[in-house]
Amino acid sequence: MRILTFTGKGGVGKTSVSAATAVRLSQLGYRTLVLSTDPAHSLSDSFNLNLGSEPTKIKENLYAIEVNPYVDLKENWQSVQKFYTKIFMGQGVSGVMADEMTILPGMEELFSLLRIKRYKASGLYDVLVLDTAPTGETLRLLSLPDTLAWGMKAVKNVTKYIIKPLSKPLSKMGDKIAFYVPPADAVDSVDQVFDELVDIREILTDNVKSTVRLVMNAEKMSIKETMRALTYLNLYGFKVDMVLVNRLLDTKENSGYLEKWKAIQQKYLGEIEEGFSPLPVKKLRYYEKEIVGLASLELFAKDMYGDTDPSDMMYDEPPIKFVRNGNIYEVQLKMMFANPVDIDVWVTGDELYIHIANQRKIITLPISLTGLEPGDAFFKDKWLHIPFDLNQHDKNQHRKDYDKVLN
Repeated sequence: MRILTFTGKGGVGKTSVSAATAVRLSQLGYRTLVLSTDPAHSLSDSFNLNLGSEPTKIKENLYAIEVNPYVDLKENWQSVQKFYTKIFMGQGVSGVMADEMTILPGMEELFSLLRIKRYKASGLYDVLVLDTAPTGETLRLLSLPDTLAWGMKAVKNVTKYIIKPLSKPLSKMGDKIAFYVPPADAVDSVDQVFDELVDIREILTDNVKSTVRLVMNAEKMSIKETMRALTYLNLYGFKVDMVLVNRLLDTKENSGYLEKWKAIQQKYLGEIEEGFSPLPVKKLRYYEKEIVGLASLELFAKDMYGDTDPSDMMYDEPPIKFVRNGNIYEVQLKMMFANPVDIDVWVTGDELYIHIANQRKIITLPISLTGLEPGDAFFKDKWLHIPFDLNQHDKNQHRKDYDKVLN
């Protein structure tokens, strides 16, 4: 299943772009599902239809859904929530507060992502179009598999190695102790969520099937936010294959008092094409009326894609590479707009940490690099290069042998 994720600053028109893309895909015969993860939910307004928390058929080959995170939270986490609510209430915490304390930060968004795996496994759709929240929320959403994995792994290990082996003996030691023993369904829910978290990460970073497309306006704030989004998306391993600049005034027509604004747009458009190169930049005109309903979306889709297939890979280059040249092994990340001053790199065990501003990426290193310290990171042609000298293995071994002799 092909997955297209659209994101951008709030108000740039990404819902219209997502909906029109889905319409065009359905016209080409793809069984298409467009899914909104934006809590504001404007996908219904775009189609001028009422959408629910399950797929609604719009037309032949086209379905749409607005995810209700609380429905998904109840379905996937209810048994765990029920158990911990009981524990907290036993300690005197009020019912409402106890319920809130059982939900980890990001859980609501996480269960929205779980639907991706479900729809992929169902085989019902050829293409999934994700209409996401504004950029900041989307970055948090897409990075959840990374940021939550360590916490879920800890919970799973505690469950596997401590709770499960001790649950039966503890349950026989009296009601007070049994009160704190989680039921089997709660334990199984933790295991299932962790396993699906790993699967979702693989699905979203599958650079053959999944890509992100950035929607923006030719405005300074929109450009800056899109630059940051591209940097962080590349950091987390998401392939971006296209930039769409929406709501451009027609240069051939007199726009009256908007003529100055048109000149500003053209100035920024040049900066966008130069700055985001070699990514393809699609220019979309400003329409004389709002884009609502199938007829308007079909026209928008035609202007956007012409005769091309929206599911095609518009630009094919992975955001993270592992390159070896002799005894030097490099981890390379495409960081088109990153400020070198904001970057910090270090290694702990077999994990490489890359910290940029308020975002952090953890990359599991190959076994051959475990225990090695990275050399000085440097930029070249918009790529961050983090070198490792494989000769360090020999030096480390010599040091260990020398220490043995001294001892």
